[in-house]
Amino acid sequence: MKPEPLTDAELDHLSEVLNGFGNKRSMNLEQLDGFLAALICGPELVPPSKYLSKILGDKTVFEDTSSAQEVLSLIMRHWNAIADTLNSDKLYLPLLLEDESGITYGNDWANGFLDGMEFGKEDWALLLDDEDHGGALMAIFALANENNPDPTMRPYKDPISAELRETLIVGAAAGTTQIYRYFKVQRLPNKDPLGGTPTFRRTMPKTGRNDPCPCGSGKKFKQCCGKTTLH
Repeated sequence: MKPEPLTDAELDHLSEVLNGFGNKRSMNLEQLDGFLAALICGPELVPPSKYLSKILGDKTVFEDTSSAQEVLSLIMRHWNAIADTLNSDKLYLPLLLEDESGITYGNDWANGFLDGMEFGKEDWALLLDDEDHGGALMAIFALANENNPDPTMRPYKDPISAELRETLIVGAAAGTTQIYRYFKVQRLPNKDPLGGTPTFRRTMPKTGRNDPCPCGSGKKFKQCCGKTTLH
């Protein structure tokens, strides 16, 4: 049975619920999409009991049981829709919110993705250090660190142009699909007990840790978009 993606009205409702908690630790809809994408394409299968508090915040209180069930149902339907897209090799498009001027930035999505990378950190770190495949994280790190409080973590000194932002968003979407393929064998319940290497179909040029970062900053990849934030 194919999953039923959330309608625009349901997405709006879920967004209102998340924003209505008044909890600075709860995610907005864009962060949620990036967070779920990371969990789905990541190295391990994570049960909802382990990650729901990251979405809703530690002190979230629902008015009643039916309200809680409704929100959880919407979140799981969105999870299933993303998983179906990635598993079917369809084009995955991040869910990005627009500001009052109709501009989408992608920062919240990328930071949500990094939050999802907290699960299975050792395997994510191995991917980041992989000379052949670590470049799949390039655009995601660039968007996540664009406004980092630590200036040394920012990939650019100047504001990102509209053209570059569009390139980074497309790269983040493509990278998510690549990461899903990379970890696919590892997520299987009956994966090779001898630790067979997962296949990875390249759709972007190889980016080594010491190569110039393809984001255009002029820095080495390992000192730019490849700088790990996994602690």
